[in-house]
Amino acid sequence: MAAVLDAVKRNTRGKNEARRLRVAGQIPAIVYGAQKAGEAPSPEAVAVDPKPFMRILHSSSGLNTLITLKIADGNEARVLVRNVQLDPVTSHLLHADFYRVNMDRKIKVTVPITLKGEARGVKVDGGILDFVHREIEVEVLPADIPNSIDVDVTDLGIGGAIHVRDVAANAAWTPITDSDLMLVHVITIKVAEEATPADGAAVAPAGGAAEPEVAKKGKTDKDGKTDKDGDAKDAKKDDGKKKDDGKKKDDKKK
Repeated sequence: MAAVLDAVKRNTRGKNEARRLRVAGQIPAIVYGAQKAGEAPSPEAVAVDPKPFMRILHSSSGLNTLITLKIADGNEARVLVRNVQLDPVTSHLLHADFYRVNMDRKIKVTVPITLKGEARGVKVDGGILDFVHREIEVEVLPADIPNSIDVDVTDLGIGGAIHVRDVAANAAWTPITDSDLMLVHVITIKVAEEATPADGAAVAPAGGAAEPEVAKKGKTDKDGKTDKDGDAKDAKKDDGKKKDDGKKKDDKKK
């Protein structure tokens, strides 16, 4: 997209001059860069009306708008916006930097990605569209700068993906971003269902199956503690009984 913006040349600089311009309804700006191949860059101080400039920034092409800057002394230049300074409180424009471009020389710009259509993997299969990268850097002639790069996701199924190389074919621009970079794909969410035990039910240890409960011997007091002495006495009685049974068997044999 091309636009026209009027500008006035400034002969003075500084904070006081910038303040005076803003009070008068304009903002200070700098135009830099070589206008022709081999020409030495010569920064030029200008002032512009922030209202039409803001409309350009809010257009579909935004910072990538090719602007014809018409200076009051009769000169004009094709420029791109390189930087804008906004008031942190009011968001009003305070300053702008414009870069002169040569219409016959390619430049590097960052272009947003716009998705078109509804992915089949989302509409039919219940997947989720993951928009991974929303802009890429390209090299292009100033007149061919796209407002955005349209990516059709209609035929994208679950597991399918679109990369930079898929949208760069036959384009007027050349990608600088890695051609293998994924822009968008369709994924599924795997939900691991965990069994919730009923109230009062025993829960198995996380490491494996539940171990069998070992019965405790001995008397248990009212605090729930096991009487170890009682266990020992019972064991002695069992041993004594076994010895008596053994002696009786020996006597019978004799």
